[in-house]
Amino acid sequence: MSYTVVIPARFGSTRLPGKPLADIAGKPMIERVYQAACQSKAARVLVATDDTRVEEVVRGFGAEVVMTCADHVSGTDRLQEVAQKLGLEDDAIVVNVQGDEPLIPAAVIDQVANNLAANAQASVATLCEPLNTYTEFRDPNIVKAVADTQGMALYFSRAPVPWPRDDGDVLSDKNLPASFAAKRHIGLYAYRVSLLNRFVRWQPAQLELTESLEQLRVMAYGERIHLDLACAKVPGGVDTPADLQRVSDIITGRNNDC
Repeated sequence: MSYTVVIPARFGSTRLPGKPLADIAGKPMIERVYQAACQSKAARVLVATDDTRVEEVVRGFGAEVVMTCADHVSGTDRLQEVAQKLGLEDDAIVVNVQGDEPLIPAAVIDQVANNLAANAQASVATLCEPLNTYTEFRDPNIVKAVADTQGMALYFSRAPVPWPRDDGDVLSDKNLPASFAAKRHIGLYAYRVSLLNRFVRWQPAQLELTESLEQLRVMAYGERIHLDLACAKVPGGVDTPADLQRVSDIITGRNNDC
C-alpha cells in the first residue's frame, strides 16, 4: 500500500512566530518533522508552505517542497491544493503530519494510512488515546472523540463526552476510572484524495463552526471517519516557547544517550 505524507508549514504563528524554522538541538523544527516522517513507510514525504523562507530552508536540507496559496482558510484546503498539484488519483491516500510534531512516531503515521486503506467505507482515518485525568476530560482545548463498535467516529467535541450520567458526581481532578471510555483525539489524519476534492466544495457546517473543529464538516456531510487507538504514544507538539524547550530537551537527551 502506497501513500504520501504532506507536512504543512506556515511561517505565521501567534504564540511562536516563525515556528517551522525554530531551532531544535541544532536543526529547524520542520527538518525534525520531515526526518521523523521519513522513518515511516510513505512512498513520498514533502513539505507544503506558503512562505519562501520556509521553502529555502526545506530545499536546503534536501526535501521536496510544494508552494501553496497564502489565503487557505483551513489545513485541509491546503492539502487539497497539494494533491491537485501533484496530480494524485482520487483513490490515493495522503497523510497530513502537522509541521509542529517533531517527536511523532513513524508507527502511527503508517497506522493511520493502513487503517484508511483497510476500511473502504471511510473517507478519512484518524487516531486517539485514552484520557487519564478529570482535568484533561474537562479541558476544552483537548478534543474528545467517540466511536461506534465498528471503529467509526460518532462525534468529536471540546465538551467532556461521553458524560457518565450515574457516576459524574464521583469524578474528581485525580485520575479517571480505568473503565471510563473517554478518549483524546490525536490530530493526525489520512485522507482519500476524492474526499479532499469534495471537502473544498462544501460550505462550513454549523457543527464545525460551533465547536471550531474542521473534522465535523466531514461528518456533517455524511462521510465516515475511522477512529483507532494509537499504537504508540504521541508526544505533544510545539505551540509555545515552553513546548519548544521541552522538545529540545528530549531530543538533546536522546542524542546524549547515543
